[in-house]
Amino acid sequence: MSIELPFRLEDGFDGLYGLDITDVAPDRMRGQVQVRDELKQPGGLIHGGVYAAMSESLASTATALEVMPHGKIAVGLSNQTSFLRPITRGTILGEARLKHRGRTTWVWEVELTDDDGRLCVLSRVTVAVRDLPAG
Repeated sequence: MSIELPFRLEDGFDGLYGLDITDVAPDRMRGQVQVRDELKQPGGLIHGGVYAAMSESLASTATALEVMPHGKIAVGLSNQTSFLRPITRGTILGEARLKHRGRTTWVWEVELTDDDGRLCVLSRVTVAVRDLPAG
């Protein structure tokens, strides 16, 4: 399945925080989010939930693009996100890289960086691959 890039995930939470998909490959997906005041916690830093959501969306969307043509769906199973350095301005740049492609689970490592290329967030996301529900 191919999509025209950059691609904005308009529906749901991804549309609210503004995830743009910028690069897609079978074992990698890149995306970005523009920093806005609405995404910050009271201390002026990007809210950790934005990082976790961005990581999960990159991994789940990349998996879905690969498995949907085979009658499967992809859903997040676990998300372990570590916040290493704050981002307060600019763009959050994300890259998800596939580490394990199993029959029922895929494991991704996601790095989120700032405009200076510094590693700010590291996530490990496990995605469940299941048959499409009947009906």
